[in-house]
Amino acid sequence: MTGDALNVVSFLFLGFFLGMRHATDADHVIAIATIVSRERSVAGSALIGAAWGVGHTVTVMAVGAAIIVFGVVIPPRLGMSMEFAVGIMLVLLGVLTLRGMLRGMGRTGGETHVHAGTPHRHELNVHDHLHAHGDYLHRHAHGHGPGAHGHTDERTPLARFDRSGLGRIAFYDWLRPFVVGLVHGLAGSAAIALMILSVIREPVAALGYLLLFGLGTVIGMMLITLILSAPFAFTAINLPKINWRLRVASGVLSFSFGVVLIYGIGFAEGGLFTDAPIWESH
Repeated sequence: MTGDALNVVSFLFLGFFLGMRHATDADHVIAIATIVSRERSVAGSALIGAAWGVGHTVTVMAVGAAIIVFGVVIPPRLGMSMEFAVGIMLVLLGVLTLRGMLRGMGRTGGETHVHAGTPHRHELNVHDHLHAHGDYLHRHAHGHGPGAHGHTDERTPLARFDRSGLGRIAFYDWLRPFVVGLVHGLAGSAAIALMILSVIREPVAALGYLLLFGLGTVIGMMLITLILSAPFAFTAINLPKINWRLRVASGVLSFSFGVVLIYGIGFAEGGLFTDAPIWESH
């Protein structure tokens, strides 16, 4: 193997490890933590991480191929718009998480005490605690007598979602992380492709780097979700109050980080919505 070929092979393998490192970027970790916060299965969380990584890789490959093969130039406003979309997505993830978690708040009155380690609020034989319907975990005021629960298992949001037809589509649970990965891929794909072109001029080798970079991102995000999901999965069963607080914290963090990104990319000096936007692809 010649020296040039060896350098290319080494750079390709470097792409795999850089992809794994890329998965640890703050916005990626915050987004996936918000998504897996409702998961009760560590294995299911790893698959969610894989779905995110696949979505990210699809976008990186598509945009990167356009730049590498066809010489497409990304205008500054378009590049900044792709990064701005990440901020909006993080805010949306945070709002959806907080909306679901805070829906059960606001009820007042009643006496609060504990049964088997779980806090209950009693009011006319009605209490409030975290409970499950199959895979759907939620809380609301209810009783355990006939007709006292407030709804049947078939009237939970997940059950209605399943009956809508999406439940018959394989992998529909992974659609959200896949879409989130697509958006994140938009934000960094141009920088990745331009960096490759500065080192590898051969289009096939450059595309191979992108593919290995994407594979590294998938594996890296799977490992991250395994680590992140462990406390959520454990507390969902054993410590529901702490689980609730962790999920609220993940929603607040996602919302706050998204707002910071929106301001920095959109409205700060040289931002997207200023007269002279300055785009530094990263």
